[in-house]
Amino acid sequence: MEIFRNHVLIAGAIAWLIAQTVKVPIEYLRTQQWNWALLFRAGGMPSSHSALVTAIAHAIGLFYGFDSPLFAIGLTLAMVVVYDATGIRRQAGKHAELINAIINDLASGHPLKEEQLREVLGHTPIEAFAGVALGVVVAQLVWLVAS
Repeated sequence: MEIFRNHVLIAGAIAWLIAQTVKVPIEYLRTQQWNWALLFRAGGMPSSHSALVTAIAHAIGLFYGFDSPLFAIGLTLAMVVVYDATGIRRQAGKHAELINAIINDLASGHPLKEEQLREVLGHTPIEAFAGVALGVVVAQLVWLVAS
């Protein structure tokens, strides 16, 4: 199949899959509880969004040249995604945490029980950096294997 010759896509997919998979044991080491839902959720260590777009951008640079317009597009996309993950989505998570605390305060002693908002939406800068590093390493390995 043609799609399996797309090394840029393969690098991105592998980086994303590794990032999503390693979230489970990393969270277990932190909490001593297995949380398999992390395989399908955003947030957590490392950032799979950052790993995906960084692997794609780096692979484009390796396969098509760091001076190509494709690399410029990939790098720009990666910068927007990492900024969003550490900025806007992280702040939305903090808002969810505060709203959940307010709901818990209002609900204490009352039968009122509202659905909790997801609090882990974005990433800390270290989580995003780990995703970026993972993306670069995976793209480099795909390039080495494919070249």
